[in-house]
Amino acid sequence: MVGAKTIGVAVDYSKSSKCALEWAIDNLADKGDTLYIIHVKPSSPDESRYSLWVESGSPLIPLVEFRDPNIMKKYAVDADAEVLDMCDTASRQKEITIVAKILWGDAREKLMEAIDELKLDALVMGSRGLTGLKRIIMGSVANYVMGNATIPVTIVKEPGLQKA
Repeated sequence: MVGAKTIGVAVDYSKSSKCALEWAIDNLADKGDTLYIIHVKPSSPDESRYSLWVESGSPLIPLVEFRDPNIMKKYAVDADAEVLDMCDTASRQKEITIVAKILWGDAREKLMEAIDELKLDALVMGSRGLTGLKRIIMGSVANYVMGNATIPVTIVKEPGLQKA
């Protein structure tokens, strides 16, 4: 791709999503690109607290605000030191813009909406490694997004994750 890219990374703060973030930074992000940290929270019974953002998600949150625990408390997201360190380092070393977007609802639907809304060129996400019956019952967000997205989707497994 020529010019600045917009790359989305689905982050739920699990080990596999951190691996996906690291992979995206190492393999896709170049100077001038924008990296979106996309976090989808399940709808909660207390949706009135987030009623302003339930449909469209949070406003775009710049890295400097993403680092601020008081700001992230508004969205009921606990900052993760490892993710923040990766983002800070990537922002400085690779000269990329990092922005967070928080969405509420079904992860499959919200990630598909984020692809269009953020005009992503690529999406990177981790895999929890569900197999067999668990995958059938719980479904696979990664499989759904990969099968329905109109952009390239990269699924990153955490090292050492074995098939059962």
